[in-house]
Amino acid sequence: MSESLIRVGTTYIPVTNVEDSADWYVTNLAAELSYQDADKAIINLANQSFFLVKANENQSSNFLDYKGGKWFSVTFEVDGMDALQNLHKEFKEKGVRVGDIENRGHAGRNFVFYDLDGNGFDVWSELSPTFKR
Repeated sequence: MSESLIRVGTTYIPVTNVEDSADWYVTNLAAELSYQDADKAIINLANQSFFLVKANENQSSNFLDYKGGKWFSVTFEVDGMDALQNLHKEFKEKGVRVGDIENRGHAGRNFVFYDLDGNGFDVWSELSPTFKR
């Protein structure tokens, strides 16, 4: 095979109210809304497209590992601890549900935040080496 995957283009996120969710992402995460209808909204955020797809209640993009721990399907990156702490503070001031800044035993620090439907997302203070270039 001479071709390879070059990036993740789209992530799908289940939401119960497309309009409210699109507004939440635009207001709280500075996402750019590029399309919206009754069934979905397409937002651009962090160099990627996200589809907010109308789903039944109690759907989530998160999952449980074999020990019962809750995980998230997306980790966003920021450039360093100052950026992580500033974003954490900004989210709290906007009323976004956020967890504490954590030391998970690897380089950098993380925190988790949640959208209107309880979809959890991770934020990491370390940029990927290839992105830094």
